[in-house]
This record gives sequence, C-alpha cells and structure tokens, in this order.
Amino acid sequence: MKKKYIIKKNHYIQKIISEKKNISNRYFIVYIKENNLEHFRIAISISKKVGKAVIRNKIKRQIKAIIYQKYREIIKNYDILLIVKILTKDLNFVDIDRNLFDVFKKAKLIIE
Repeated sequence: MKKKYIIKKNHYIQKIISEKKNISNRYFIVYIKENNLEHFRIAISISKKVGKAVIRNKIKRQIKAIIYQKYREIIKNYDILLIVKILTKDLNFVDIDRNLFDVFKKAKLIIE
C-alpha cells in the first residue's frame, strides 16, 4: 500500500473522529470524513487488548493487503479511520475480508 493512502498524523485522525460519522459491526468501527484529494486515505487503529505486537501487526498487514487488492472498489475523496475490535484476533484472512467489506458497504464506501 502506498504511503499516500496512509494517515499517520494525530491531528488528521482527530478531525475524522470529530466529524462523528461512524458505522460499526461486530469486528470493526469505521469513521469517515470527506477530503479534497483524488484518492482515499486510511488509518488503522488496533488496541493492545487485541494481543501482543506480533498479532496486532499481522492483523494490520492483512487489512492493508485486503484494501490494496480492492482499492479500486473504494470510493475516493474520503478519509477513513478503521478501529479494530478485540474479537478480530479470532478471525482468519477470509473472514476479515468479508467483515471488513461488510462494514465498508454499510458506510457506503464501496462502488457498486
């Protein structure tokens, strides 16, 4: 995933949260905010309660791989904050993929 698609700065993340547009399911919470860019940007937040660093990094890598595979289906001009819930650690790659795009569809971030 290219760096231009990643949000790292805390003040951008706080702006997304302050917009208060969130959608969730059992495994993910998605905050969205419109931006003026030609592409979407995403930040992934995962708590230490999910597991040790190895597990957290594995889940983040899997999420980034899923988004990279399907980035053409995601609507442009949005900043996305993805918060991973604790129950996600029990999922495999296919289940993460299905649940992630389920919550993206609820948030109307998928081109249909």
